[in-house]
Amino acid sequence: MHGGKGVPLSVHATESVSRKGLSANQLAAARAREFVCAALQGWAVPSVNGDEASTADTASDAVGATVPMAIPEELVDDAVLLVSELVTNAVMYAGTDIDVVCRLERNPDTRLGVVVEVADRHPSRGVRGGADTRRGEPGYGLQLVSALSESWGVTYRRAEKRVWFRLEAAEEDAAATESAASGPCATKPGATGRHSDTQSYDAGPSVHPAHAQGYAAEWTDRGGPSFLAETSELLAGQLDEAMVTALAAQMLVPRLADWCGIWLNMPGMGLQLSRVWHADEQRIPPLREELERIPPPSAVRIGGTPWPWPESAGVAHEGGSAFAFPLIARDTDQGVLLLGRAGQSQMTDTVVRMVQDVARRVAQAVYTARQYTRQRRISAALQRRQLPATLASIVGVDTAIVYEPHGEGQTVGGDFYDIFPRGENHWCFLLGDVQGKDPEAMSVTGLARHLVRLLAREGHGVESVLGRLNVAMAEESAEAFALGTEQSGSRFLSLLYGELTVDPGVPGAHCTVATAGHPPPLHMCADGRVEPASVPQMLLGIDEGAEFRAATFHLAPGETLLCVTDGVTERRCGNWQLDDNDGLADVLRQGMGLSAKALAEHVRRAAHDFGTGPVEDDLSVLVLQAVAGEKTCARRP
Repeated sequence: MHGGKGVPLSVHATESVSRKGLSANQLAAARAREFVCAALQGWAVPSVNGDEASTADTASDAVGATVPMAIPEELVDDAVLLVSELVTNAVMYAGTDIDVVCRLERNPDTRLGVVVEVADRHPSRGVRGGADTRRGEPGYGLQLVSALSESWGVTYRRAEKRVWFRLEAAEEDAAATESAASGPCATKPGATGRHSDTQSYDAGPSVHPAHAQGYAAEWTDRGGPSFLAETSELLAGQLDEAMVTALAAQMLVPRLADWCGIWLNMPGMGLQLSRVWHADEQRIPPLREELERIPPPSAVRIGGTPWPWPESAGVAHEGGSAFAFPLIARDTDQGVLLLGRAGQSQMTDTVVRMVQDVARRVAQAVYTARQYTRQRRISAALQRRQLPATLASIVGVDTAIVYEPHGEGQTVGGDFYDIFPRGENHWCFLLGDVQGKDPEAMSVTGLARHLVRLLAREGHGVESVLGRLNVAMAEESAEAFALGTEQSGSRFLSLLYGELTVDPGVPGAHCTVATAGHPPPLHMCADGRVEPASVPQMLLGIDEGAEFRAATFHLAPGETLLCVTDGVTERRCGNWQLDDNDGLADVLRQGMGLSAKALAEHVRRAAHDFGTGPVEDDLSVLVLQAVAGEKTCARRP
């Protein structure tokens, strides 16, 4: 039964209440288990005396004639299991401080009941993974809550969200014969059942070794499917192998083991210890040192290979069982997973099967992360070839480039640029934009840039370079369409291309420039006048027979030529674009007097500041600025 607005409590009830605050970290679930165990173990089940009731802030007996009776072991097991799942859910999906309330109830009309509440400070984030969810999102333990509890629900308040469940004892009279000391929360001699900042702390379930094997098997039977679904969800989104092993270790401990170690098979290095985790964090460093001294065997069986119990794992006088499982994905050896459980001579078949399923998921996640890393390295290597490593220095002209590719993780997008020498006292510059932002666009940038360099160094002028590049783009697009790799006309190229010639003894530079489907460059004179330096013309790759015309002018000392891609001019703010009403010219005038580098940054910042949202396109700015008063001379860059 699924409740909805709070914990249903009888007015005529005897109850005891205990509360604990937890920080949202990897130890929260373990501390919640310890708290519930200690609370339920510390309470005796009272007989009800009329309408009397009491509430205590810490674990205590209720008012009334009390008969020393232990709470049924099965009830405690279920409470420990469910609070662990709910706290884990709160840590993963809310991430705020957590309050856990444990309440023992008994009234004349109902059986013994235990109510547990888990509260977080994130009321706006809904509970995920409930039994009635329609989105199929796996959550932590809500399916278990629905299956095991008598009633449960979620209470939303202004500043918090509480998920609660109520459990009832199936056979109260059977509890009278149980000894409290033999229950599932029994602690080791000398332990208090409470955690302090100074004492050693076992973050795993507070289960006596005699019951540990049964507890793990029971948890596996009940929570296994949910746990595997959650494991798959968390690991599937990780593209860093170190993060994969970190998550896997913290999910396995303490649910299936008290400690674990994960080795990864590194190319050329063999097995390397990637992650060590222990329910008691103080034991992690010595355990790591011991595991580093003893590498796993070369052959590890699918069903688990026994491993000598390390002394640094703790409870040496009781010992335990440790088994190594291979991490295999796509028939490749990714590494080894080692799990240890104190107080057990062996793992049950149920637990082994669960670990095998987890190991397969971990191995696949590591494999996927490595494939992603490999592809990123290949992409980075290819991208480095798309843009020039350095820009040529132009005598008497200060140059600067700002380049921001839009694609996440990309160093090169659809925009490209270049400045290179062409013979004595001649330089060429270009700024282009390929339609799209995918890897196909990136491949076209490399083709266009290198072809422009080749044509320019063979002696073709500005108009000829654009004409021949246009033919090449049209042919490439037609071939791609014939092969079925692209739609007809799906690859167009806009390009701004120009040449600068420096005459020794004459300040400034002679400039020839043309644009094809590209925002025209802006020429700012020394007196602040701003004019377009070219006329609009057709995109490259549309019409194989298109002709192009170039404009010529003198770039005098103190004058600037600003070249941008449409990521700047079409930057939006509502229905407005940055270049509406000559907005880019205004930005350029506002930067008058700045150096080339400072002016390029000024334009970039203006583009970012124009809109409130993120930039949705590649953004490139090229500034050419004739240096005032500098003596020019003929020299090779």
